[in-house]
Parts: sequence; C-alpha cells; structure tokens
Amino acid sequence: MVFRAFRSGRRRAPAVLLSLPLWLAGCAPAALGELPAGAAFRAAFSDQGVAWVASGRACVARAPSFRVNCPPLPPAVDVAWNGPDAWAGVPGLGVIVTLDGAARTVDVGRVAALSAGRVYREDGSAVTYAGEPVRGVAGRPSAAVTVGSAEFALVEGEVRRVVDGAVLAHGAAFLTVTPDGAAGSAQPQLVTAEGTYRLTGERLERLDPTGRVVAATPHGPGRVGRVGPLIVTVDAAGTVRAFGVDLSPVR
Repeated sequence: MVFRAFRSGRRRAPAVLLSLPLWLAGCAPAALGELPAGAAFRAAFSDQGVAWVASGRACVARAPSFRVNCPPLPPAVDVAWNGPDAWAGVPGLGVIVTLDGAARTVDVGRVAALSAGRVYREDGSAVTYAGEPVRGVAGRPSAAVTVGSAEFALVEGEVRRVVDGAVLAHGAAFLTVTPDGAAGSAQPQLVTAEGTYRLTGERLERLDPTGRVVAATPHGPGRVGRVGPLIVTVDAAGTVRAFGVDLSPVR
C-alpha cells in the first residue's frame, strides 16, 4: 500500500507554533546550507510509525493510517522516536522539537544525530531527551540508533558502540539495525528474524540468512524499517509504503 505525502501539517501548524517558545515560533528558517553534509535524508522507525527529514524538512506518519504531517519548523538535521513521541533536531536553534501531539522543545545545543535514547551534538557529546548529560562518542556522528538499552553511532564510516567506544565496522555508509545490535551497510537495510530487507535504489529485496534474494518488488531510493508487524519504506518525496514480511503490499 502506498501512502502519498500531502500537506496535512497545515491543520496542526497553529497548535504547534503557538505552543513553541516565541523565539522559536518567530524565527526565520535557517539556510539549508547550514545543515551538515549527509543530512539531506534520514528516517526513523518505531511501532508508532515513521519519521523522516529530507533537505531540512521534518515529517511524521503514524501507523496505522500513515497520514503524513510536516509541521512548519526551521531546518532539521535528524529525527527519532523517544517512546511515543517523534522528535526533530534543529541545530540552528540548538533544540529538539516534537513533530506532533503535545508541542515541546528541549534546549540541547547543536544537534548532529538522534537515537531513541540520546541526542548527539556536533562535538560528539550527548544528552537525554530531558537534557541530562550522558556518554557520547569521539567525533561527529552522522547517525545513531538505540537497540534495547545499547547505543550505536556512525562516525566517519565507523560503527561504534557508545558504551565503550568499540569500533564494530569500518567503511559503512549506513547504520543498520539488527536483532542484537547494529551493523554497517553499503545500502539502506534492516535485519530481522524473517530476513534482511534491502533497498538497492531500484528494488526492495528480502534476503534469507544465506544472503539469497527470496522476494523483491520495484522501489526507488529510500529508507526501510519496521513498524509493528510491517516493513515500511519512505522516500525523500515523502511517499510511505507498507509491506508484509513477505513483501506483499498491505491492503
């Protein structure tokens, strides 16, 4: 099933902006050129839905309807789910902001990456979603994920375990969630008990544990993740698609 992006964010805009501090609501958007390289398109998935940022514009689509909401915010660098809430990091203002629901902002400094549990700054230091200092990484992370209680970050192609700084992989373009942690990959992918789901730029593929392609469907560039029992993809244009574990379109 394909869920097309549309400007449902207009309906929520007044509530979001009125609840934000005046210095944020009245701030002119920063230039997209202020965002770091590699921040053009990122996505985060949870049982709640999918959130993404494309060229600074942050959006969220909640399951099961996957209705797209793109609130009017200054340019964002990353998005993540913290519990039921979808957040965006706005480095130009040094804050994280909720994308829907109850409008909240937290002062965190210049954001580089978000995981489900931590906010990573451009210098590698980190805080919780309450703004409390926690362990970060050496260097500027370009992506981060929380798997269970463990934190992993991608820093200059290295997959690092945050708790001890161990380097788990080199030369990675993407940070891939696996059942027991995280790994590096050359393409956007997701590893689950049912198999590995990979976006090649032309197809969405399902691979068995031996690496054999057992199912595929045409699909352009995007990101892939899990939302409850569904395999969900989103592209930079905001098109959300949902599949069963066998890649059958969800009706």
